[in-house]
Amino acid sequence: MSQRFPGRHVSPWRLSLLVVIVGALVFAGFQGWEWFTNKQSVVAKPWFAGYVDVTATPAYAFENPVTPQGKNVVLSFVVADPDDACTPSWGGAYGLTEAATALDLDRRLARLAQQGGEAVISFGGEANNELASVCTDPSRLLSAYRAVVDRYDVDVIDLDVEGEALRSAAAAERRAEAIAALQKERAAAGRPIAVWLTLPVAMTGLADEGADAVTAMLSAGVDLAGVNVMTMNFGSGLDDGTTMGAASVSALTGAQRQLGVIYGGQGISLTDATLWNKLGVTPMIGQNDVGAEVFGLDDADTVNAFVREHGIGRTSMWSLNRDVTCGPNVVDLRRVSDSCSGIAQGDRRFASVLGGGLSGSPLAAAGVETTPEPVPVVTDDPERSPYPIWSEEASYRSGTRVVLHGNVYEAKWWTKGDLPDNPVLQEFETPWRLIGPVLPGETPVPVPVVPAGTY
Repeated sequence: MSQRFPGRHVSPWRLSLLVVIVGALVFAGFQGWEWFTNKQSVVAKPWFAGYVDVTATPAYAFENPVTPQGKNVVLSFVVADPDDACTPSWGGAYGLTEAATALDLDRRLARLAQQGGEAVISFGGEANNELASVCTDPSRLLSAYRAVVDRYDVDVIDLDVEGEALRSAAAAERRAEAIAALQKERAAAGRPIAVWLTLPVAMTGLADEGADAVTAMLSAGVDLAGVNVMTMNFGSGLDDGTTMGAASVSALTGAQRQLGVIYGGQGISLTDATLWNKLGVTPMIGQNDVGAEVFGLDDADTVNAFVREHGIGRTSMWSLNRDVTCGPNVVDLRRVSDSCSGIAQGDRRFASVLGGGLSGSPLAAAGVETTPEPVPVVTDDPERSPYPIWSEEASYRSGTRVVLHGNVYEAKWWTKGDLPDNPVLQEFETPWRLIGPVLPGETPVPVPVVPAGTY
């Protein structure tokens, strides 16, 4: 091959620049492929459906949505009948047949379907007796779940587990086995059913009881559509000055990391995008049960932006009944009302804000199986790493930053030999705090050098 430019040489500066450019392109290409594979893992468009308290007075006309975002609903709560622990009822007040007569529930659900809306049935809740916590006969418990699903012809159910029902390991086992059997029956009949597990959450994520509830479901063979966290009533866990929106984001971030650990413990590796998609968020709008906690419209904006950015699968709220400014006859707005939010909303609705831009359907996840995914592993390059690569032999003081598998971690206290990305459930179990990924184009942070012999 002839020399096109005789006598011309590549300068060291240009060669270095070329190496940097090529390296950046390779890194960007890898990051682009990782982003692509993560996005490919997402199985359902994010959707919104507000909870409706079916037995609350005054009754809420869910069959005639006030906003376009309010057309999908989560009807609550099916619990044990006070006179028969294995018979389902609405709020312990109406049997399924009674609800059809007294509440005209069957007809209203048919009307909702005419309007293009979808209904999810929620079992449990804070009040009354959750079915699995009091019905100890496995076959009758399965029959109770089946009776509700068949009567209302739904393909998505929600299990709201809290209080004593959440603390009972025996109830968790019964619930999981019954739901696994129900899923198996429905799949065989060609009508797969999606199951959401709704749990309380702290700012750091799920408590041990919540994590145990998820594990019990997965161990029994239940294929969860997702885990919905109730970002409300944080109590003393809410730091001074932290908004409810920021607290919700913190809780979601912790829960997403924990889901990865829990699924990993079951031998199921999932990408970050899929884990976000398997997460749901439910704030309590307006005045919360804890007097100092108020979830305002600005908080709703914060949550909606986070949901859309991360592709969180489900957004709900408690409740559509309360999505309106209280009337002049309500004197003490610090007391939670079943029929208004307790704050001045003007013309805005929480459903419109929280559901803004979420066009997915609750039914989309029905029939989609959770399968292990190839999770990309990043090989760390000391030449581009902004901080030293973590070493098992090195000691790290509090505040020291390291890089491992493409992420930057900061030591919370002195540590040696503790793996930064060790899959622990609770943050306090690890001395490392994840800061974020190594960014394209980053280079090592300059290390100060002093002349030899300096004392």
